[in-house]
Amino acid sequence: MGQTELSGIVITGASSGIGQALAELYARPGVLLALTGRDATRLAAVAEACRQRGATVEAETVPVTDQAAMQIFIEKIAARSRLDLVIANAGVSGGFKDWDAFDAYVRSITSVNIDGVLNTVNPAIPVMVQQRSGQIAIVASIAGFLAMPGAVPYSATKHFARAYAEELRGRLAREGVRVSAICPGFVTTRMTARNRFPMPFLMDEQRAARIIADGLVRDKGRIAFPWPMLAMVRLLGLLPYPLLDWILRRSPAKS
Repeated sequence: MGQTELSGIVITGASSGIGQALAELYARPGVLLALTGRDATRLAAVAEACRQRGATVEAETVPVTDQAAMQIFIEKIAARSRLDLVIANAGVSGGFKDWDAFDAYVRSITSVNIDGVLNTVNPAIPVMVQQRSGQIAIVASIAGFLAMPGAVPYSATKHFARAYAEELRGRLAREGVRVSAICPGFVTTRMTARNRFPMPFLMDEQRAARIIADGLVRDKGRIAFPWPMLAMVRLLGLLPYPLLDWILRRSPAKS
């Protein structure tokens, strides 16, 4: 199929949470939504909801950890439409109790939160550079501003996601490609539903999606919210390290 005038938008992790809310927000006539997610049933339901809003939808359970499969998926979408926006949203978190299984646990998180970002974003870059247009959004977290011992290695992976987005932004600006780091606080998703500790400034995924979309329209390099949560984390980062270390050691851990 030849390329059309459809506006191509790729969203990973679209079967629930922020990804689902973004897909439904962007769904409209003239848009080709390319959605991936792990839950085939939920992804199909999201795809149908987006079609009801007038969007053309391509939905596949492509693992973001599969570099070759993601390359094929991105190239297929680029062949059908102009690639206007890629949102690397897929991410996982969790906790562990067995130190003997720690390495496997860490790799299961980094394979999605780091490799998944690379596998989503990198194939889109040459396409957008050739177009001299396009926008990339990498979903990091406010947890990416501090090392959080209770969220090993989630916080570390989100440090990477934020830094990678900000590096790409500076490098790709001269190519006509815009890049943003998305740094949300606590959002009501299936992932945060497992948390057994207080989540200050918790917001629903629809509101988070609107904040993200508004920030992308304004080409904000860093879309971090809610601001009270960001301010709290940034202030913590200004503390002398021995004091910060003492506080972080007492932070709640995922289990």
